[in-house]
Amino acid sequence: MDYFYIGIDDTDSPDGMCTTFLASTILNEFRENGIQIIDFPRLIRLNPFARFKTRGNGGVSFKLDLNQNIDLAKEIVLKYVSELSMFDCDNTNPGVVFYKGEITDEMVDYAFKAIYSIISIEEAELFASKIGAEIHKFKKGRGIIGSIAAISCPLEDFTYELLAYRDPSRYGTERHIDYDSVVKMDRETFPETFENIDGKYLAIEPKTPCPVLYGIRSNSPEVLETAREIVIPNETIVDSCIFKTNQHTDMHIQEVDKISDMRQYSCYKVKGTVKDTPHIIEGGHMFFSLYDESGEIEAAAYEPTKDFRKTVEKLRAGDKIEIYGGIGEQNTFNIEKFQVLHLNDTVLRNPICECGKRMTSAGKQKGFKCKRCGKKIESSEKVPEKIERTLENGKFYETPVSARRHLAKPLIRMKL
Repeated sequence: MDYFYIGIDDTDSPDGMCTTFLASTILNEFRENGIQIIDFPRLIRLNPFARFKTRGNGGVSFKLDLNQNIDLAKEIVLKYVSELSMFDCDNTNPGVVFYKGEITDEMVDYAFKAIYSIISIEEAELFASKIGAEIHKFKKGRGIIGSIAAISCPLEDFTYELLAYRDPSRYGTERHIDYDSVVKMDRETFPETFENIDGKYLAIEPKTPCPVLYGIRSNSPEVLETAREIVIPNETIVDSCIFKTNQHTDMHIQEVDKISDMRQYSCYKVKGTVKDTPHIIEGGHMFFSLYDESGEIEAAAYEPTKDFRKTVEKLRAGDKIEIYGGIGEQNTFNIEKFQVLHLNDTVLRNPICECGKRMTSAGKQKGFKCKRCGKKIESSEKVPEKIERTLENGKFYETPVSARRHLAKPLIRMKL
């Protein structure tokens, strides 16, 4: 069945605005004019390692029946994108896409390409022409890339996010949300809502000067309504909207068989063996090498992952793990989570003498000797000994909520 689709992207900047707020404003105008959308508006996050991206790298889309006033809907969308986008920012290049028809397999492929890799503006224009989509570019119009993806992306696994918006007079100021009410909300709605708090850190609260006061994530829109009633905002909420989204689904993760199959600016899960002891460099970032028969890659737990680094530090050479994450600017694998496949629980050590003292080397090719009793042995072979490990075979370990990417699937949603 044919529908009318609207996609919008690249309207915000680090200094303000939010494409979801623009979408909510458009939906309010739709309702006032009797225009109804099908299902929830969608928020689709794209490749987190794209070189050119908006703050959250997400586009929005709506679906309408063709019996709605399509011309008026288009007029309203273009009006608000023109009025509310952050055009003063050099990197804000809005794009709007209108499409009538069915979502085809090639459109789905395009959406996954936008999530897995990099698409140029020129590619997006050619693709829009091929499928018969109407595009509107503002400035460079880079937003058409994400707009097509937001329309085309399939959602087999999905979550919902309730976004509450502030009064414009409060933009850029400190947010005021009652902490205890968020704790209560988390206690009463978890695990259907998740990533609400992290110790004293309010994960529902953005740290940017955007219009969002808070965002609550859930598997269920009904539970979001319950959560809304519990959270106490100590400032005025002027609007709110629930989005259906690919957040927290691991949609960005591609499974590969070999380390050598991975490419920069994409996200993967891959198995390998730890080559060396993880070490911290200046700035608090932790690194180690992971290898397989095809090659090796440097993996990192960066400083913002905080105590996750202490978990990574417990890895040792010979451990077999599967890591999830992406490859960024420095060709380093940014770890989002990892699973222990097999721990190396043996270490080679000098033998223990009959008297109970650990022996020392007697020199190259001369075996070992005991400093306590003087006994010598000719063998130069060290002996394997079992060691205690605090990591567990089969277990997953993830970054804290405060350092988690939008698309990363938390263990609570993996039933782990």
